[in-house]
Amino acid sequence: MKNRKKNIIVYIFLFFIALVMIFPMFWMFLLSLKSFPERFTNMWELLQSSTTISNYFDTLKSDSFGIYFLNSLFVAAAITLGNLLFSTMVGYALARKQFLGKSLITASILGVLIIPAHIIMIPLYRLMVELSWINTFWALIVPWLITPFGIFLVWQYLKSVPVELEEAAKIDGAGFWKIFFKIIMPVSKPVLTVLAIYTFLSNWNSFLFPFLFTNESNYRTLPVGLAFYLGKQSVDWGHLMAGASISAIPIIILFIIFQKQIIKGLVAGSLKD
Repeated sequence: MKNRKKNIIVYIFLFFIALVMIFPMFWMFLLSLKSFPERFTNMWELLQSSTTISNYFDTLKSDSFGIYFLNSLFVAAAITLGNLLFSTMVGYALARKQFLGKSLITASILGVLIIPAHIIMIPLYRLMVELSWINTFWALIVPWLITPFGIFLVWQYLKSVPVELEEAAKIDGAGFWKIFFKIIMPVSKPVLTVLAIYTFLSNWNSFLFPFLFTNESNYRTLPVGLAFYLGKQSVDWGHLMAGASISAIPIIILFIIFQKQIIKGLVAGSLKD
């Protein structure tokens, strides 16, 4: 009986937490269905007013919005693929190999994890200028092809993978690259799924660095493009929320499809047999 009461309390608590997390998305979607939503003074007036999907049609018909959407998709996908490959390589080397300077590299990776990315904003911008990469996809992709978080995540996971798998493959005559692509990559699927979702989400929503590195519409990503709905004197809330709702769709779809893999990946490697 006591356990049942505890479960009820936990479920009620989680329900309210879910409401708090879902409410901003509901608010965004509600505003996107209103013409000039800024004229309403309270929530009740907003709920009673008529709805329209014209904001979505206007946003989708905008030529720039399509470019921003495709740019974000390309940049996020390229960075995700790069992290899956390079972070796994480095994580595998740290988990299995012994080499000079390993302790220093490990300490550097852990140290970078606690340093905010904004600290490198100025030196990274100067580097992009020196390389003439401003207003190019190189600036949006190359600096993020490998991340300390990705390395650390894969490294910790591979430490729980039995070495016997690789030793058996070596006995069968498999070389390094065959072992890496045929054994390490497949067996790391749970954690790589988490890394892929996290990396795609982070770069899909990235604003600061794409804003710094681009000043031409052909290279702007979706978060940067949405910022132009913010005027100096007013905010076009209807179209801004419609654009934000559309930009949230890929992330929601990814989470719905891969939610089981995400949960498995988050706990994978935390327990050993």
